[in-house]
Amino acid sequence: MKTDRRNFLRTAGLLALSGITGMEMLFATSGYKVIPSSKKGLSLSFLSYELQLQHVFTLANSSRKTTPDVLTRLEIDGVVGYGEASMPPYLGESIETATQFLSSLNLGQFNDPFQMDDILQYVDSMMPGNTAAKASVDIALHDLVGKLMKQPWYKIWGFDPSDTPNTSFTIGIDTPEVVRQKVAEAAPYKILKVKLGQATDRQMIETIRSVTDKPLCVDVNQGWTDRVMALEMIHWLKENGVVLVEQPMPKKAIEDMVWLTQNSPLPTIADESLQRLPDVMKAHGVYHGINIKLMKCTGMREAHQMLTLARSLDMKVMIGCMTETSCGISAAAHLAPKADWADLDGNLLISNDPFSGMQIIDGKVALIDQPGIGVKLLKNVF
Repeated sequence: MKTDRRNFLRTAGLLALSGITGMEMLFATSGYKVIPSSKKGLSLSFLSYELQLQHVFTLANSSRKTTPDVLTRLEIDGVVGYGEASMPPYLGESIETATQFLSSLNLGQFNDPFQMDDILQYVDSMMPGNTAAKASVDIALHDLVGKLMKQPWYKIWGFDPSDTPNTSFTIGIDTPEVVRQKVAEAAPYKILKVKLGQATDRQMIETIRSVTDKPLCVDVNQGWTDRVMALEMIHWLKENGVVLVEQPMPKKAIEDMVWLTQNSPLPTIADESLQRLPDVMKAHGVYHGINIKLMKCTGMREAHQMLTLARSLDMKVMIGCMTETSCGISAAAHLAPKADWADLDGNLLISNDPFSGMQIIDGKVALIDQPGIGVKLLKNVF
């Protein structure tokens, strides 16, 4: 193992003298290959973990107090990367499906973690769906490779950490009394995300406006079905300090969404109608922008591709999340410098976070100059 590391460092030094950058050295296709870190291959372990929400979380069509989660651990040569799969029930994954999928993987066949494309293509090809389970491997691999490179991913991607936006803090549908309590708890945040999609929509906004004048973004979760009513509501929301509307209509109501986007005074953002890379082109012209979530797109690798494509199409970008630990949130945060908006509060909504990582400072996403995704395990759950 020591010999391998000496050889790697010697080769890296020669390449550096020849003007080849770190990224070129690691990912070049012109015949250069990184010396494998181990002959034993990657070792994957995982366990189920139930996220406990601090409040009942109510959307347009569902409520829950917990979220099933699977934590992953990827190791080679004593270096460990962490990942997770957060699986709100409406997405169709579960502890059972995730553990079945992860049990089917043979990552021990890979002894070079820098072959990320090959590894993640293999993971993606094993079964259809299972996007959160796949994301748990992707995040752990990025964490591992970043640690081997001794760099955080925002630096590897060449992003400026000072470019991160403020993150919104989510206010779920609830009674006026609880909504006012949630707004008070969100005092450190400069923008609030309000869940809508029920008969109480105006009451929700009016209740929030009775206690704060902070800008709002709203997430309807497909709750509006009449496009004329939706447009009237969006005009009213703009008058009340709302800056964007996320997934206002059902994902299959494409013609209605095209009309609504063309006439809307606020940006419309695709969420439920968008999952993976091919969906970005489908959303173009239907929505003004997209909400990228690692748990829906299989992780950081594809999320980065989606962001790049959306920007090339001049679309707005939000980096979002599920209810997650600081592991998944920190992974997503590395994309935040290239986003218009961030909705990275999932770890703030739970009471049993086993990690520390990305921080919110004065309402703004603050990236940590730590290798990998920048998380630390707070308790020995593995």
